Amino acid sequence: MREAAAQVDENALIDVVQRKGKPEGDYQGLLCDIVGTGGDGHDTFNVSTTSSIIASALLMMAKHGNNSSTSMSGSADLLQHAPQPPVIAATNNKTLPQIYEKTNYAFLYAREWHPGMKYAATVRKQVPVRTIFNLLGPLANPVHDTELVECRILGVARKEIGENFAEALRLGGAKKALVVCGDEDLDEVSCAGPTHCWYIREEGTSVDITKLTITPEDFGLPRHPLSDVHGGKGPGENAEILMRILRNELPNDHPVLHFVLLNVAALLTVSGICEADESSMGPGDDGKVVKQRGPGGLRWKEGLRRARWCVTSGAALKQWEAFVEVTNAVAA
Repeated sequence: MREAAAQVDENALIDVVQRKGKPEGDYQGLLCDIVGTGGDGHDTFNVSTTSSIIASALLMMAKHGNNSSTSMSGSADLLQHAPQPPVIAATNNKTLPQIYEKTNYAFLYAREWHPGMKYAATVRKQVPVRTIFNLLGPLANPVHDTELVECRILGVARKEIGENFAEALRLGGAKKALVVCGDEDLDEVSCAGPTHCWYIREEGTSVDITKLTITPEDFGLPRHPLSDVHGGKGPGENAEILMRILRNELPNDHPVLHFVLLNVAALLTVSGICEADESSMGPGDDGKVVKQRGPGGLRWKEGLRRARWCVTSGAALKQWEAFVEVTNAVAA
């Protein structure tokens, strides 16, 4: 699928990513993704898509996604229903470097990047259950050059396939990634209890996979039942919640906000940015790095501190507005 995808001008992309990315700690400033297989049957809020936007305040994001086939609101559905939506089809292999000139965020709309899939689209729509496409999608990010895609979180909807996905990522060249599955067979970091993780990292000359478990408490957050994080009844209501989060309008203890922050924090932590012993993110950052370590020897609580700053500072909203503006300009 990756070989058949639309191919971006690699030199132009490398140039802009190296200029725009801000290395910090063990993060090299390259591209990151957070994505789930979908089809977990829980119909929770669009956590990975919202998390990808928030994380773009600190990381260069290449979020791969599509319209939903198995839930009420897929990633593309969410963005297309925003009050002032981006033109997600405008981010293609010809324009991606131009998009990154203006924003750290890019949504890679699967139907634009995988044109061959149009032959399966009609049949896929008629089969509203989990299929092989749920499994292939998260592995098929079209900007797959391992020198550019530095870090990813991949959520799976069944614990028994977590190790398979971790191995698939390693075989594909990944050196920094986390495959996650909530104990409820949830394809996100769970806000309700333990999350089973397969941590892929480079150790010397080898790339190892370590099994570990994380909980909301490891981030310094309370647990919330999944019944509290369903979001709206469709993409329109979820888009309203997305904008309330980006505008910092939800209460600090809101279950959906906590659910999103958990996943943002996980991505920031795994990216390596939390390994910095100093912090100067911008206005509102007190610089007090949380150096406490948890499962896997990682600074999960520092990830949460940075995730909160992305929202409260308005930095994530700024990246989102820039993405909306540049995609509309490119489309025009």
